[in-house]
Amino acid sequence: MSSTFGKAFQVHTWGESHGPSVGAVIDGCPSGLEISREEIQKELDRRKPGQSAVTTPRGEADAVEILSGVFEGKTLGTPIALVVHTKDADSSKYEPLRNKPRPGHADYTWMMKFGHFDWRGGGRASARETVGRVAAGAIARKLLIHAGIRVIAYTTRIGPVVCPSPDPFEPGLASRIESNPVRAADPDVAREMEAAILAAKEAKDSVGGVIEVVATGVPAGLGEPVFEKLDAAIAHALMTLPATKGVEVGGGFGLAQVRGSESNDIWYLNDQGKMATRTNNSGGILGGISDGMPIVARVAFKPPSSIPRPQDTVDLATMTSTRIEVKGRHDPCVLPRAVPIVEAMVALVLADHALRQGLFPRSLVAR
Repeated sequence: MSSTFGKAFQVHTWGESHGPSVGAVIDGCPSGLEISREEIQKELDRRKPGQSAVTTPRGEADAVEILSGVFEGKTLGTPIALVVHTKDADSSKYEPLRNKPRPGHADYTWMMKFGHFDWRGGGRASARETVGRVAAGAIARKLLIHAGIRVIAYTTRIGPVVCPSPDPFEPGLASRIESNPVRAADPDVAREMEAAILAAKEAKDSVGGVIEVVATGVPAGLGEPVFEKLDAAIAHALMTLPATKGVEVGGGFGLAQVRGSESNDIWYLNDQGKMATRTNNSGGILGGISDGMPIVARVAFKPPSSIPRPQDTVDLATMTSTRIEVKGRHDPCVLPRAVPIVEAMVALVLADHALRQGLFPRSLVAR
């Protein structure tokens, strides 16, 4: 099983949904990077359950501990180990389902792959695994700031409700996104999105949507063609997230409907005398290499599969048809908590490629 992400900036996550703890080990981070437990915790607080009526009520504080790799508030250049202990797992609701694969879940496929697996709460297939990604992403984000690179994500669709994409350079954008429970850029549309989630929840159902992520300040030249293209790396990173079913970069699938004269991004010299394009249909990446424009990607999430309705399945112990009802505490929509996870994955990709490009020395401490 592959649990390691990245080459120069490597992240290894571990743990299962109802196990005693989850976490990550980060290797390749330069020494001298100032990072605190509070900075990492801030990102985990954005991901943790129980934030609002549109998220699961599971009561996990997700308090992170730094076990190694950081001393006197700075990274050492050695492996950074982070752990979050599980406090509120309830496995009783899963015992009746251990031989009855839940529709839409990975129960059956993991059973066929491994034979023996942790069926409690989805085990390692659970989105709880992303705790380690967000913790590692907090470190990657702090590193990227040294190169002037910032990553921000927001919800652009929940079910039929669509929110226009904001200007990523707009002052106060991050605060506005964090001011509503669905993390959309427009507060009025956010209320419509929240209502759509609550309506699905009331109907004992769930709803999916789309998150857009933008990275600004990315210099031209990041990416490793041919099979390590930057857009391919971002697509791969986002598709490793639970419940994801599609990724597009820049104009994405919309470019299939227009002509080249409409899709081409025209080059010009901006006010600083630097190369820029008048449009950004390429999403900041050409030929798999960053072109200096903002990197833009979108990722589609399916509705959560755990819904409290009777559903048909097969009892693998008796090989007979049966009906089940998934009980417990589940998100009616994953997008509100997925926004910081999407940001973390794009930050990890950019940190990895920035290190491979030589943007950072082995030590950030002046000698």
